[in-house]
Amino acid sequence: MTESSLSADLEVRIPEQRATAQLSPLQLRYERGRLEALLSETDLLAVIGFGAGAPANAGDARYLHIPLEPVDGAAPFEVWRCGGSARRGNSGHLRWAGNGDYSFVMLEVDEGQCGGLVEAARQAYSDLGGWLADSATPHVLRIWNYLDAINEGEGDAERYREFCRGRAEGMRAAFSQGFPAATAIGVRDGRRVLRVYFIAARVHGGTLENPRQLSAWRYPRQYGPSAPTFARAMHAPTISPQLYISGTAAIVGHASHHPGDFTAQVDETLANFASLLAAAGLPPALHFGAGSTLKVYVRRRADAGRAAILMAERLPAGTSFLLLHGDICRRELLIEIDGVQTG
Repeated sequence: MTESSLSADLEVRIPEQRATAQLSPLQLRYERGRLEALLSETDLLAVIGFGAGAPANAGDARYLHIPLEPVDGAAPFEVWRCGGSARRGNSGHLRWAGNGDYSFVMLEVDEGQCGGLVEAARQAYSDLGGWLADSATPHVLRIWNYLDAINEGEGDAERYREFCRGRAEGMRAAFSQGFPAATAIGVRDGRRVLRVYFIAARVHGGTLENPRQLSAWRYPRQYGPSAPTFARAMHAPTISPQLYISGTAAIVGHASHHPGDFTAQVDETLANFASLLAAAGLPPALHFGAGSTLKVYVRRRADAGRAAILMAERLPAGTSFLLLHGDICRRELLIEIDGVQTG
C-alpha cells in the first residue's frame, strides 16, 4: 500500500475525531533553573533542553537534549508536568515517563546504524507503535521530530521527503485511527541522529484541520512520494480546553506564500494559528495570551531580531514563546511556529 492510498483509506473510514473530556490538562512551561532540581520533582514527565547551553545528557529517562540554538542567549528548559506522581523507565532505546493518564516518550535513532534516514524514520515509528501496543496510554496526541540537514538533497532525495517516506511506512499499524499533531524541524549539528518525542494519553484526542489549509496528508505528488502524515492540531481529551497545534507556516491551501518576505510570512503563519483556534471553538479571549506556549523556529539568523520584535508586537501580553534557529521543511519558508493553547 502506498502512502497516498493509506491517506485516502483513512479519509474514507475516519471522520474528524472528537475528544472525550476526561483528563486533567498537562502543564507546560518554559523555566530557567538547575536541571537537577527539575528532575527531582515527582510529577515531572519531561524536560527538553535546547542548544549548547543545555546539558547534552542527564542520565535520566525524562531528559532530552535538542541541538537547536536559541536566538538570544541560553534557552529556558521546556518542562512538562502531569500534576501527580509519575513513573519512568526504559524500553529498548525508548525512554518514558507516565502517570497512567499520560505518557511522554523519547527516542533517538542513529541513521548510520540503520542505513539512512528512510530506515531510521521507519524504525523509530515502528518502535513507537510497538511501545503503544503494550501501553495503557495508546493514543498519541502530539509528536516532535528533529533531524539534521532537513533540506539537503534534491527532488524526492531531499531529506525531509525521505523522512516522510520512512515515517509513513513505520506508522501504519499505530495510526490506523488517524494522525496526531506533529512538527518536523531541521537541526544543524552535523550528526545524523533522528530525535523524536511524543505525548500519548489513556483516552484518544480529537483531530482538527485548518479551514485555510489543505490537510497535509492530502498534499499532491509535487511535495514528494509520501504526503506528510499529521493533523493540523489535536484537541486533548481534557476537562478544560487544551489544543496541541502542529508546526504551522505561511502555507495557504498547499502552497507556500510570501517567499523571501519574513514579516509577511510571520503574519500569514499567525493568521493560520488564529484560523485553527477559531475552528477549535475557542473564544477570542483564549487566543494566545497566558494560556499559550509557543516554539518559534527561525531559519535565517538575520531575521532573529525581527522575529522577537514581531512576536512581541503581534501577540497579547503573557504569551510565552521560545525563539530557536531551525530549518523549515520547505526551503522557501523562513519561520514555523508550533504550540499548546490551554484554556
